Amino acid sequence: MIPPHIEAIKKDDFYVPTLQVLRELGGSASIEEIEERLIDRFSFTQADLDTTYPTSGDTIVTDKMSWARSYLKFPGFVTNDSRGVWVLTEAGRLAVDQPLDALRKQIRNAKAARRAEQLAAKASRATADVADDEADETIADWSDLLLAKLQSIEPAAFERLCQRLLREHGFTRVEVTGKSGDGGIDGQGVLRVNLVSFHVLFQCKRYKGSVGAPTIRDFRGAMQGRADKGLVITTGTFTPDARREATRDRAPAIDLIDGEALCNLLREVGLGVVVRPVTTYEISVDGAFFDEI
Repeated sequence: MIPPHIEAIKKDDFYVPTLQVLRELGGSASIEEIEERLIDRFSFTQADLDTTYPTSGDTIVTDKMSWARSYLKFPGFVTNDSRGVWVLTEAGRLAVDQPLDALRKQIRNAKAARRAEQLAAKASRATADVADDEADETIADWSDLLLAKLQSIEPAAFERLCQRLLREHGFTRVEVTGKSGDGGIDGQGVLRVNLVSFHVLFQCKRYKGSVGAPTIRDFRGAMQGRADKGLVITTGTFTPDARREATRDRAPAIDLIDGEALCNLLREVGLGVVVRPVTTYEISVDGAFFDEI
């Protein structure tokens, strides 16, 4: 049963506060920083943050926050070109103090324009996908499509993908153990940084929901005395408590890779993602040329 006050939350409720938080933080912030500020601003309890959709299992509050950030990209109020960092644009700075209704209208118009451009581009290529896209309520971002694909593959396949991803990013001797009852440890590898090598244990979580603090604590307990570093990779998200637990004082630090960061890491090395450069031309008529003929 979803509490009424959580069920009433809309992504629109986070439009202005997200822009304000980015302004307060100097114009850029990580997802963790944005969400922590919003949680404090709205006084969400841990019970609120743990509330999930009955079907997907996604946490409602952080899901709405994520959708708000995505929608703020349509009119160019924010960007996230750098991995995991969201930036307030000049247009966003001008929009911070506008009424919510004005922001909604700009977002709606920009979203409609983006949809029209994409449909026109697809139609010009005469692809069979146009009909499917026209039936969609929204056109998904490439990362949304990639996450949906990652969440559909078998857990063992996801572990093998993480194994290859770590190799592509400089890890050696990467092994997938997959032992049950091993505190969630799915594999291990060695990362060499200059002259120093680190033994790293990793865990792969292939699902849509959020990874909570108990998972991080259990993982840390399992890796105690067995590795220099820990790494948790998920197609979902991490709760604020999980992020705090990962960097808790006087405890071995654990690095966290959420779904958004995972997509960017896969894109960087071209695993399951094809990046094609697009060349555009601006053409105008030179009237002076004809005058001189």
